[in-house]
Amino acid sequence: MGSVERVYGPVVLASGMGDAKIYDLVHVGSMRLLGEVIKLKGDIATIQVYEDTSGIKPDDKIETTGHPLSVELGPGLIGSIYDGLQRPLPEISKASGNFIKRGVGARALDGTKKWDYTAKVKPGDKVSYGTILGVVQETPTIEHRIMSQTEGTVLDVKSGTYSIDDVVCSIDSTSGAVEVTMTQRSSVRAPRPVADRLNPDTPLHTGQRVIDTLFPIAKGGSVAMPGPFGSGKTVTQQNLAKFADTDLVIYVGCGERGNEVAEVLSEFPKLTDPMSGRPLMERTILIANTSNMPVAAREASINTGAAIAEYYRDMGYDVALMVDSTSRWAEAMREISSRMEEMPAEEGYPAYLSRRLAEFYSRASRVKCSSPEGRCGSITMVGAVSPPGGDFSEPVSQATLQVTKVFLALDAELAHRRHFPAINWLKSYSLYLDSLNRWFEDNVASDQMELRMNAVALLQKEAELLDIVKLVGSDTLPESEQALLKVAQMLREDLLQQNSFDPHDRYSTYEKQHLMLKAILTFHDRAQRALSRGIQLESISGMKSVESIAGMKRMPNEKTDDIKKMIEDMKAEFAKIAGISDD
Repeated sequence: MGSVERVYGPVVLASGMGDAKIYDLVHVGSMRLLGEVIKLKGDIATIQVYEDTSGIKPDDKIETTGHPLSVELGPGLIGSIYDGLQRPLPEISKASGNFIKRGVGARALDGTKKWDYTAKVKPGDKVSYGTILGVVQETPTIEHRIMSQTEGTVLDVKSGTYSIDDVVCSIDSTSGAVEVTMTQRSSVRAPRPVADRLNPDTPLHTGQRVIDTLFPIAKGGSVAMPGPFGSGKTVTQQNLAKFADTDLVIYVGCGERGNEVAEVLSEFPKLTDPMSGRPLMERTILIANTSNMPVAAREASINTGAAIAEYYRDMGYDVALMVDSTSRWAEAMREISSRMEEMPAEEGYPAYLSRRLAEFYSRASRVKCSSPEGRCGSITMVGAVSPPGGDFSEPVSQATLQVTKVFLALDAELAHRRHFPAINWLKSYSLYLDSLNRWFEDNVASDQMELRMNAVALLQKEAELLDIVKLVGSDTLPESEQALLKVAQMLREDLLQQNSFDPHDRYSTYEKQHLMLKAILTFHDRAQRALSRGIQLESISGMKSVESIAGMKRMPNEKTDDIKKMIEDMKAEFAKIAGISDD
């Protein structure tokens, strides 16, 4: 038990805290506001309080819980909406109205709900950390696996209908008999142990052609997605949440404006999962920490999301963790640092900004779980960054780029031109190309990566030619370069641009993406050969194939034979006007 010495904003200085430890959770004052010990010097503790400290005064009592900030894990997480401290917002709303009152709390999981539990072990079985003791059908698409947290021999098991607090198994461990319920607690900051980290050699299929074709993401990878206001960060993350081939989605709204987070909270429950046809919330967990909430809770929110993601990863699931945005978290860290009178680094951010970002993104991985069954799971992190004025050279963007492998640069100018996803193909990159090359060759097409390289080269050449066009006009260019500009326009408008409201265009399979890319580059190759034989560009631009290419995106994914036929018809059309064959 300690007492308040000084209050400055969300930071409280307390004395008599000699028994406390770093990151211990504490209750401050008569309202029992939640706080966390972030610095110790003798018996003087510096505490960051997760709620408004108005009214806290010297000599108010501080009680240490003796354990770090942690999350409650068990059946009932999926479909829930939490704040950054894992307080269920619907329950908080019932207790305090539309605005969260200080000191109000609620249990993260419903202790009264009954679940059908099926045991997977029997008395006498040897179990270790990560062994699946039983399962619960949490949603129609997700099986919740109750995992052992100790090593020993099973003494007793039960199957039936129980609440999360009922004992469903007992284990004889080295420290005595351990009673197991369907719930457990885990620190939000300490990563869960894994048996091994696996190579990122499997892509995350998003259905977004600009990502899958040009800048592929690996399962278990880390993605930085910076962009200025209005460039479509939130919409792009929503599309990834809907279409990416992951089992679960955890969406963290960290420090964003209340109206944006409210839109996410209202829209997500209405979305339909295109994979299963069921509500998307049946595989989604939302964590909301808006800009008008206390700044100290922002850091907790992203770590809360990571802790829940690791829990489901250890069950053997692929999890996508969306954070919007890490810039607001960094701004909160800057404010706390200044309150503590720490030496500031660039633009006032603390000197440990890069380390904190690296610690967070290092939790993204594809792993072999700590379990005798050898399960594998992954966490793919997509972190949106909101650089002031769209300046990617600012500290948060640069520190993020140092630790992430995919850079998706959102461009406000593309968004203003209604080109979505507004990902700039000249500034973006993926460092997973080498590790994913074999997978694409084996599972998509042997020439997929070669076609990708040719497409990127065309787009880069287009950027160079457009600088000339701005000065002297396109008519001064030779017809071969005018044709190149036409093909680059096809790549931009017919391949990279997608319509989220078109049921056939909003999501593309790998096969469709490959054939679309192949069709455009086949047209480019034939057009250049036709021009070398004296055929006029006007004749090539008027070909029926040009219109057919523009219509590819609206073809259903299962109609790939139609695209193959279109490519053959295009070759025949070129053979007719220019005598070009496949020889």
